[in-house]
Amino acid sequence: MTSSLSRSSPSTALLVEENLLILAQLRSMVADLTPEGYRQAFGEHGRHTLGKHVRHIIDHYDALLDGLNREAEGIDYEQRRRDEVLEQWPQQAASHLAGIEARLLSLGNGSTPDALSLGYPTDDHTLTLPSSLNRELAFLTSHSIHHMAIIALLAEQSGIHLPETFGVHPSTLRHWQQASAEQASLSRRSA
Repeated sequence: MTSSLSRSSPSTALLVEENLLILAQLRSMVADLTPEGYRQAFGEHGRHTLGKHVRHIIDHYDALLDGLNREAEGIDYEQRRRDEVLEQWPQQAASHLAGIEARLLSLGNGSTPDALSLGYPTDDHTLTLPSSLNRELAFLTSHSIHHMAIIALLAEQSGIHLPETFGVHPSTLRHWQQASAEQASLSRRSA
């Protein structure tokens, strides 16, 4: 990984903000859960829980943030902590999410690496791929939303009510807003 640093760009600040909004939504949901609800098993084999999906999201943010601190090693999403405490205890996970939010906020306000390297394991060896902080933040947005959509489906099966926007990608939310504004404009014209 390159050790060259630059001030955070407006794009980085926007991507950090997008991730902060997603994480705050996730943290709010997690903080309201009982340990039993957080651990409830779903699926034919009982392998899916809300907690496992939350922990998986946390692991990916930790991998990025830890990778930024280990410049020479780069980022490796395969080398995750998989801390079972975070998938068993919602209050621990909520606290950890708050810590990730604080670390992300500092990225938006400080110096960031100009270039990153991403380790991508294959059967034979690990590829080293060039990347950037903005690309990884965009990835984390999509990755987190994907798992939050699964969390929303599992929560619904448990009778947990979440906001309509939970697990919906920011681009989809923008599309909904635009479509709603266009529909309102058409309604005013036809009235």
